[in-house]
Amino acid sequence: MQTTIANFINGEFVPSQGPRTTAVYNPATGEQSGILGLASAQDVRSAVIAAGKAFPVWANTPPLRRARILNRFLRILEDRIDELAQIITAEHGKVLSDAKGEIQRGMEVVEFATGAPQLLKGEVTENVGTRVDSHSLRQPLGVVAGITPFNFPAMVPMWMFPVALACGNTFILKPSERDPSASLVLAQWLKEAGLPDGVFNVVQGDKEAVDALLSDPDIVAVSFVGSTPIARYIYETATQHGKRCQALGGAKNHMIVMPDADIDQAVDALMGAAYGSAGERCMAISVAVPIGDTTADRLIEKLAPKVRALNIGPGTDPDAEMGPLVTKQHLDKVRGYIDAGVGEGAKLVVDGRDFRRQGYEKGYFIGGSLFDNVTTSMKIYKEEIFGPVLAIARAKSYDEAAEMINEHEFGNGTAIFTRDGDAAREFAHQIQVGMVGINVPIPVPMAFHSFGGWKASLFGDHHMHGPEGVRFYTKLKTITTRWPTGIRSGAEFVMPTMS
Repeated sequence: MQTTIANFINGEFVPSQGPRTTAVYNPATGEQSGILGLASAQDVRSAVIAAGKAFPVWANTPPLRRARILNRFLRILEDRIDELAQIITAEHGKVLSDAKGEIQRGMEVVEFATGAPQLLKGEVTENVGTRVDSHSLRQPLGVVAGITPFNFPAMVPMWMFPVALACGNTFILKPSERDPSASLVLAQWLKEAGLPDGVFNVVQGDKEAVDALLSDPDIVAVSFVGSTPIARYIYETATQHGKRCQALGGAKNHMIVMPDADIDQAVDALMGAAYGSAGERCMAISVAVPIGDTTADRLIEKLAPKVRALNIGPGTDPDAEMGPLVTKQHLDKVRGYIDAGVGEGAKLVVDGRDFRRQGYEKGYFIGGSLFDNVTTSMKIYKEEIFGPVLAIARAKSYDEAAEMINEHEFGNGTAIFTRDGDAAREFAHQIQVGMVGINVPIPVPMAFHSFGGWKASLFGDHHMHGPEGVRFYTKLKTITTRWPTGIRSGAEFVMPTMS
């Protein structure tokens, strides 16, 4: 039975007013599981009006009370994590353990946001001048929006809205139309936790809904995670309409393997970082850079059999290590990249294009693929594949490897595997990438730090969640105070100096 998927506006499930719809599929079976009504500009406007009406009361709600609602929401997430993971797996395809992992990482941001009373404390300076005091405070922006990708339908929204709500804003979420149901569950559970109607809204849709959000005069800030071309478009369009914007784009994450590295540890790290979630992660390692041919040969010798032995199946299979890709279109795109790598002369050590899972022949499955002798001029090196394809790009020296990373268009995440503390320190300080791992393959910061890359991986000045998230979702106000004492000194016509 197919489910009709609606919007969530002002505390209620609301069908889209526009005539357009799109199908939602189960990636493991290839069968349609739902019908999604695509939001029109009218639907978006309804959500903005609801959020705008809810804002004054929510902004004036004491931060401690806002934090208590988020605490109740956190307890619900903990109690029902299995239910939400099942929904994610059914529409995204990732294995259940990975779905639970993304929910857990999102919950950590909720935990951080429950510290709102502490996070929103300002600063006070007494006697900045004679009998003059100054203090600063952070106030909410207003109605803000989040536009999120298919690969983390629960975690990425939770990178945004818990901090935004804790700071006193109202929020409109536009999730991916490929796996939209998790967003509605989150909305329902927020209401159950006591969030007032209109404070959190969901509009389902595509570019029409996105453009309506970007151009609406009552939305003051937009957060985005997705590919670089779309991130650039989101940032440029939002800022042209006078909005604050943080837009996180694509990635091509390298992992240097030094000659002194523990090869077994490096291989295990690459297996999880390259093939986990079928490579559909902006922090996936897609390029391994072994230093020297001896290191490269040892790495491939141990890596190739593990790639061939990957247990690939539906996400509900408890033994599966990797599920299907999200759509048939994306499956064709990833296969096309593998074709391009072969055509450009890279050595295809493991070919996953012909993988089939018995009983799931219509699913969007592909096997893990491994390339060797990849050069920096190749398409599979330069572009983000977003699939289970790992490229080995050999380097003669550490300096050559670091130069490869620094010259790449993207600068989201990177890692080095080594026992040499000096090399690790040099790498951490010189590499032009936003998030760095030392013997850690996917260096996603914890919620109390902030997430974001450099170069074409981030448009805007603020990273997500953590202290940067608080700064993004608030505006700073500084108040200077002097009370009358009966002593008058006359009008002053010069710049105040407090002298």
